[in-house]
Amino acid sequence: MTQRSDCPISTLLDFVGDKWSLLIVRDLMFFGKSSFSELQNSDERMATNILSSRLEKLEQDDLIQKQTDPNDRRKKIYKLTEQGKSLLPILLEMIIWSSKHAQETNLPTQLLERASTDRDGLIADLLARLED
Repeated sequence: MTQRSDCPISTLLDFVGDKWSLLIVRDLMFFGKSSFSELQNSDERMATNILSSRLEKLEQDDLIQKQTDPNDRRKKIYKLTEQGKSLLPILLEMIIWSSKHAQETNLPTQLLERASTDRDGLIADLLARLED
């Protein structure tokens, strides 16, 4: 990956600086999606060419890995790498920020409550769920 500068925020944006990449990470992380068709059927209805290019970039940047589905050898499944999973606290903070500044969104109330009372436990539980 080519970095635009040595700024840490700019570097993160070089990895996931477009909305589609973050939404793919969101779907893999929070909604248990793993196949191309599941990712394509998200509420945002990403075009197939955009989804393909973002999956390829996320894989090249070592945020996701592509595997053959053990149940259907013709199908590919996508999983977050350890580097991808390490984005969890950032996405959690984005959810919390949205809860304060955009109340009309579909915010997971239980997740928000737990984030304020047991943030570390919530992160541990979410990461454990990704291991299954």
